Formats: sequence, structure tokens, C-alpha cells
Amino acid sequence: MQQEESQILEVCRRFGLKGEYKYYEVINSGHINSTYKVFFFRDGEMKDYIVQRVNTYVFQNPLDVMENIAQVTEYIRAKIKATGATAKRSVLHYATTENGDYYTVLDDSGFWRCCRYIDDSVSFTQTDDLKIIEESGKAFGKFQTYLADFPVKNLHIVIPHFHNTIKRYGALQEAMERNAAGRLDEVQDVIAGYKAMEALAIKPYQLQRAGVLPLRVTHNDTKTSNVLFDAKTGEYLAVIDLDTVMPGLVAFDFGDAIRVAASTVDEDEKDLSKVALDLEKYEAFTRGFVRAIGDMLSKDEKNSLALGAIAMTTECGVRFLTDYLDGDKYFRIHYPDQNLARAKCHLALAQDMERKLVKMQEIVGKY
Repeated sequence: MQQEESQILEVCRRFGLKGEYKYYEVINSGHINSTYKVFFFRDGEMKDYIVQRVNTYVFQNPLDVMENIAQVTEYIRAKIKATGATAKRSVLHYATTENGDYYTVLDDSGFWRCCRYIDDSVSFTQTDDLKIIEESGKAFGKFQTYLADFPVKNLHIVIPHFHNTIKRYGALQEAMERNAAGRLDEVQDVIAGYKAMEALAIKPYQLQRAGVLPLRVTHNDTKTSNVLFDAKTGEYLAVIDLDTVMPGLVAFDFGDAIRVAASTVDEDEKDLSKVALDLEKYEAFTRGFVRAIGDMLSKDEKNSLALGAIAMTTECGVRFLTDYLDGDKYFRIHYPDQNLARAKCHLALAQDMERKLVKMQEIVGKY
């Protein structure tokens, strides 16, 4: 038996998985943790689980990560069960060890966790299907409503200053001063573009610091790929990939989703004439999100949603540009200058959002 498989089996034993072990598959869709789907035969049918080794370089306090996840998933489970419905396919369910822990540590391979696989589910890395985009909006909107009264102060900050847009601009300035990779002169026009977007991009964070926008439980990685859908109906089932759950702004969750779901291109498109906000996709996500979230948001929060899309798109682009100036140390690249392509593409998308901001706000108000 290979070392990887023996480690996975030891993790399964510690989490008390029952039945006859059959095999495992490597899941390559994620970019941070090592993920495996493990199959056991029990009670005349196959039972499958997701086993993950957490990347403790990215998540340096994995206990805090798991405590956040356990709190949030069990809170949602209780909310669903209180209605008389089953939560089996609507929220991730993490296994515990005999000591009641949601994690286990192997001496030779680190920090592991295990959850049930949600049967007959699918996910989409990218999609142009407006129904799926709307359903993903519903999923993240419902996620908010389940956690509307959760005591946000109980959550750990697993990545400090994650969406501190002011600090991200500060990091860009520091990278410009270092010019570590000698690339500063070639990106002056891109820097100028991001400087012109700065006042608008930092506004949501400023409103939060001023007490206008409240901190809520936020997912902080609201891509369509982090929603599971029913394989037959296409309706959303559950929100997944909860590692970055922590206090944040609803506008940031909404905005980050729009950045990915409503763009006309991939994030590193080089032909900037193709880059735009697709208002049809934007409206589909907004319709699902705003209707699901109902009346829980304040007027100021509702007014900040469209602005959040500009903030998240700009912030992400600033991070790509910062990494490019530093020599591509943080983001994985697949070809030279990919981070620069990403930065230019995000700038073009943010600029198009700025042009369409009034229309974006009208669509939020419509629903």
C-alpha cells in the first residue's frame, strides 16, 4: 500500500468511518488543500466521504479554521432541523474523532479533516447558465440568512486584513518602492489605472470602519465552484469550502461572486476589448441573492452591494499587480506575465463596472 493511501486510511480510522474500504480518488479542483474522495461499502451500498489535508502554510492556525467551520455548519444544521426539514444535503457535516475533535493530526503528514460527501451533487468551475448563476446567488443569500443572528464575535480572524482594501493598496505602494523584480517601469499605466480607482474601491472598507456597514458572518470565497447543485434539477444544495469563513461585509461576498460569475472572460484575458461586466449574468446572480437574503440587510448594506463588486475586483487586481512587482511569489502562474495579464484584466473589468454602477444599483433595487 502506498504511503498516501495508508495515511488516508489512518485518518478514516480515527474518524470512525464504518464499512469495508474500497478505494480513494484524488480531487484536483482545489488549489490549496489536498482533497480525496474515499469510498466505503456498508449496508449494501457505497458510502463516500471527503478527506482533506489542510494546507497549514496558508492557514497557519488550522484549529481556528476548524472551530469557525464547526460553529457555522452546526448552526446552519440546527436552523434547518428546526423547520422539520432534513439537513443531510443542505450543509456540510464534519466527522469527529473519539475525542470529539473535528480534526486529527498525523505526525508524518499534518492536519486532516473529514466530512460526508453530498450525494448526487455537482459543481461548476465556470458556467454561462443563467439558472446556475441565479441558484448560486440563492445559495450565498441563504447562507447569509441562516447566519443573520449568529454572534459574529465568536469567529476567529483566520486571515488578518483579508479584505482590507486600504492595506492592499499600501502593499502595492511598498512593492513599487522595492521594485524587487525590476518591473516597475513597464507597468506605470496599470498603476495609474488602479490609483484612479482607489477612492471608489476603498469606500466599503471605510464605511465599515465608520460603523455604517456592520460585520457579519461572510464566506469570503463566493465562487460558483463553491456551491453544490442537485445533479438532476440544477437547484443549489449547499455552500462548501468554508476555510475563509470569518467576520466581513456582505458587500464583499456579493462583490467577489460578481467578479467571477458576471465577467465576460477568464481572469487573465489579454484582449482587453473583450473584458466587460455581463449585465444579464449580474442580474441573474443579484436576483437569486437579494431575493434569498430578504429583509435582513440595512438600507446602507443594500446600497453597498454593487459597490462591493468594484471593490473586490479592484482589490484582487491590486494583489495580482503587487505579486507581479514582487516577482510572482504568492499566486501560482502557468506562464510568464500571467499576474500582469490578471491585473490588467481586473482593471478593465473594474472600470467597466464603474461605468455601469448606476445600472448595477438599479438592478439591486429591482429585487
